[in-house]
Amino acid sequence: MIRTIDLRGRALTPAELLAAVPRAAAARDQALRAASELVAAVAENGENALREQAARFDGVSDHDIRVPAQHLTAAVASLDPDVRSALEAAITRVRAASAAQVPPPVTTELATGARVHQRWQPVRRVGLYVPGGKAVYPSSVIMNVVPAQVAGVDEIAISSPPQRDHDGRVHPVILAAAALLGVEEVYAMGGAGAIGALAHGVTTLDLDPVDVVTGPGNNFVAAAKRVVAGRVGTDSEAGATEILVVADDTADPDLVAADLVSQAEHDEQASAVLVTWSTRLADAVVEAVTQRATATRHADRVQAALDGPQSAVVLVDDRETATAFSNAYAPEHLELHLDDPRPEEFVHAGAVFVGPHTPVSLGDYLAGSNHVLPTGGQARYASGLSAATFLRPQQVIEYDRDALAEVREAIVTLADTEQLPAHGEAIEARFQA
Repeated sequence: MIRTIDLRGRALTPAELLAAVPRAAAARDQALRAASELVAAVAENGENALREQAARFDGVSDHDIRVPAQHLTAAVASLDPDVRSALEAAITRVRAASAAQVPPPVTTELATGARVHQRWQPVRRVGLYVPGGKAVYPSSVIMNVVPAQVAGVDEIAISSPPQRDHDGRVHPVILAAAALLGVEEVYAMGGAGAIGALAHGVTTLDLDPVDVVTGPGNNFVAAAKRVVAGRVGTDSEAGATEILVVADDTADPDLVAADLVSQAEHDEQASAVLVTWSTRLADAVVEAVTQRATATRHADRVQAALDGPQSAVVLVDDRETATAFSNAYAPEHLELHLDDPRPEEFVHAGAVFVGPHTPVSLGDYLAGSNHVLPTGGQARYASGLSAATFLRPQQVIEYDRDALAEVREAIVTLADTEQLPAHGEAIEARFQA
């Protein structure tokens, strides 16, 4: 069901810990090659390529790629009241938490008449990807749109795969979530090709290129963002989901198993990892995972994810090694089922969930945190999606004549040192009669 990696009795260097991390490297490499081809096809052939890809991957044809306004209106009208209430609760919580991510403007006065203003400018236009292949994610609409709105983005375009079961339309609950947030520009296109379309634009669809592309997806979507990076801004690569649980003897094995299975049901390439120094807990979790995995609705998908090279039970000697392993792994989701959690020691993770009553599922929907998070070890240097993703720090410099005179000599000295005399001359020109 799930393999065991035994690291006990070994003094591992940081490089050796990193090498021991379970990853599906071959799948990621394959995804990058395929994504490059799909993005290039859309860049060259636009709508025709999108339609060919929709037929090949989604089984739909002759559909409205740009979603008509009446589809959005109809989706809201048919939305189940309980689902609407849950979506609105999530919107409220994510909006409140996202508002705290917008830094205030700051002015630094270095001397009389010498000021540097720090401000945060939103990008003008964004393309937000919402998955819709093996599952439907209206929650991802919220996680993408709300931070962009809080940041002050003017134009928001959403892309989500066309659904064969809905005559090639975007899933109605995704459309309803977009409509509840006031988003009117929605496209029925999925996968790597959709990322390419958002980055390059598609003239026949009146789809203008965006400035930033964000959103979760499978490894092909994550790889496509790497392909278009540089042409547009992107968030971190939120690919196939990951959960790493660090647990000790005090953990409830059934809760740990439930959380591992909950993330494994996303995709066959999902990663589910337990790190512990308790063999008793490890054995109990494996038994509970086996029972839950066979009983759940998506048993085949869960089984494939747990059997994959990206999932494992990792046995270590002690808490210190478990912490070091977690920081080397840098998981998307980190759960701490520990008597003494000390989350401040776990410095590399997309999001940290502390205690038995804070499962990843909470963060997926109603914690108020964002569930678009870095995967593949990118949490070592990248953050989850936030209002800051859509903001650019920008400095505005304002000196008067006296303030410039105070640094005149130092500037000329440095300009001469760097053999750039015209720089100094630009300063001196302001003091000539």
